[in-house]
Amino acid sequence: MIYVFHLLDKPGGLELRQRMRPEHKAYLGAMAERIAFAGPLLADDGATMVGSVLAIDFDSREAALQWQAQEPFTRAGLYASVSVHAFQNLWPQKAGFPPKA
Repeated sequence: MIYVFHLLDKPGGLELRQRMRPEHKAYLGAMAERIAFAGPLLADDGATMVGSVLAIDFDSREAALQWQAQEPFTRAGLYASVSVHAFQNLWPQKAGFPPKA
């Protein structure tokens, strides 16, 4: 089952996010074969990272929550809010989306 993680940073968390990002990316990399999609949420300026959305296949909700509890941003205290929901993908992904101009 795919679980979607909607994770919002604490105010002023950008420096912590930048500092922990290499460890976060390595942790995600270990799950690369299970990731449906993942990336940062952005502020209205389209550049400033304010959170994360991850969609990852796990055997159970408990496994998803255990994984998330060990995630580097979580351990560093970056997130102000965390929600995890089971997800059913009913719309096929398009390769190369969004299209390049």
